[in-house]
Amino acid sequence: MSEDVIVTLNAGSSSLRCAIFDRHGTRPRGRLRLSLRGLPDKMIWQRHDPRTGKIEEHALDPPESPDSAQQTARTEMMQRLLAEVPADSIAAVSHRVVHGGDSYGDPVEVTGTVLADLEKLSPLAPSHQPHNLAAISAVAEKLPGARQIACFDTAFHRTLPNNDRLFALPLDLIRQGVRRYGFHGLSFQHVTEELASTEPKLAAGRVVLAHLGHGVSLCALRDGQSIATTMGMTALDGVPMGRRPGALDPGILLYLIEQKGMDPANLREMLYERSGLLGLSGISSEMGDLIQSDTEDARTAVAFFVYRCQREIGSLAAALGGLDGLVLTGGMGEHVPEIRARICADLGWLGVEMDEDRNESGKTRLSPDAARVVTLMIPTDEESILAQGAETALSAANMADPDLSRPS
Repeated sequence: MSEDVIVTLNAGSSSLRCAIFDRHGTRPRGRLRLSLRGLPDKMIWQRHDPRTGKIEEHALDPPESPDSAQQTARTEMMQRLLAEVPADSIAAVSHRVVHGGDSYGDPVEVTGTVLADLEKLSPLAPSHQPHNLAAISAVAEKLPGARQIACFDTAFHRTLPNNDRLFALPLDLIRQGVRRYGFHGLSFQHVTEELASTEPKLAAGRVVLAHLGHGVSLCALRDGQSIATTMGMTALDGVPMGRRPGALDPGILLYLIEQKGMDPANLREMLYERSGLLGLSGISSEMGDLIQSDTEDARTAVAFFVYRCQREIGSLAAALGGLDGLVLTGGMGEHVPEIRARICADLGWLGVEMDEDRNESGKTRLSPDAARVVTLMIPTDEESILAQGAETALSAANMADPDLSRPS
């Protein structure tokens, strides 16, 4: 059978998504979307056929423990994937890899050397990178002949100017790679491409992109390029997230180590798993749960999240020298009208306005026609960027070696 599909695997901190694309030049066409979400406590299965719009969804048995959740999800996903497509029809499997460091920008075919390089970056993204690389290993085990492509969340931000890359630390640390990298690049790339297609004049201007999901980051876009972003060397910085705190006074960490006796493992677990919305509310890392809650702590967590988003939007507008557009995406950005409305409510000084009817009905354009700043909701699609990245990498490899075949 001919190799006629590209498979994408996107391992997040709370989900595992898979998509199947028919090969169609540089723009593969989506055939099927599969996802497992709700990790680590539960596992919700969804099968979505974009050609018919049919969606099947149901709960599976939960993982035996939080520590085994991702492995359980990978095993389940590989079984369900191979029930949908024959192994010999897969031209390549394209993976989201959160951290590419200084060495990796463009999509690259995974080799032993590449995998070893990426493993060294795992301490910089411990909630993501190990899962990304474990998915690569799972494919190698189940599909030993498959070509695998890595696409990097950090790549989109390689255009950051020096002032936004630096931390005020000793120069020898900066030269060793201690700097701002930025994340959510696959999401930002998709939204930027959609913006260029539908609003080319706006795309050439000064735009803030806000990826509001379980992980959250914002990006200042000028002429389609990232010039500032809220996440730093790791995915802990910026706006508070589902389980991560966002920006912190580094002296707090010294205090916790020196005065409270926290060791690195406990500190890491607190920062990546017990902080953010979950830490502040004591209830949940999910915004929907907090909005429905009537507890004071839940209200405090939501208000703090909104305030931090507003403050970062103001900061990024300053980096841009003004604001022409605001684009909201990600789970909250796409599906929680109350959060969209509350974030925009106190940004009138920037020219941001919200049309209540458009917001409640989930229109693409959320602002009134006469608003000075165009506010949009654009759904993200990291999977389509992964599929495009695979085609790019395969084409480059085949041009370099026209006789290249699948490794045995």
